[in-house]
Amino acid sequence: MSAQDAIASLQKQFPGKVGQGKEFRGEWTVDLDREVIRAAATHLKMNLGFNFLVDISSVDYFGDEPRYEVVYEFCGLGGENNQQHLRLKVKVSEDDPAVDSLVPVYQGADWHEREIFDMMGLHFTGHPDLRRILMWEGYPYHPLRKDFPLEGKTTDLPGEEGFSRPAPMDGGPYVAAPEIKPPALGEALTTTNEPRARPAD
Repeated sequence: MSAQDAIASLQKQFPGKVGQGKEFRGEWTVDLDREVIRAAATHLKMNLGFNFLVDISSVDYFGDEPRYEVVYEFCGLGGENNQQHLRLKVKVSEDDPAVDSLVPVYQGADWHEREIFDMMGLHFTGHPDLRRILMWEGYPYHPLRKDFPLEGKTTDLPGEEGFSRPAPMDGGPYVAAPEIKPPALGEALTTTNEPRARPAD
């Protein structure tokens, strides 16, 4: 089944809840209401052959409402659906930053959802073990939100001195300072483009 046929099947299965499919460079994307995401994922897996959840990511449209978007990448592996790809997107409000977990349908959703919970602060209803996966328990912020400063924030947690102060933003870790000349032919790029490779002043 093609991605276009899968979108048509979702539209028929969930009338009024699934938008129009959009194609870009051979990839198909469709928006749907967040309350049907688990049922839609179940339909994709059980009836349409999309047996692999490739990835889940999130986007922060800070200043807009709904503020967040969760993006799901599905793929069919094997059989007549081999290598068929479909992207689903759901909007999530800042006032109610929750969406149903897909772990009951695709076990591989586990760590993807935990990372989004940790970095973006979105909750996944029905997740069996929703806790931080990168930051430590008790960390009060979500570093991938657009309102989180690039240099970090002061954290007054005892025993966490290594993460307690904002980091200096001296051009960023991979941006060469203007006074640094480009590397000579054959010279390692890290000697000029990596500030941590230069001696401290």
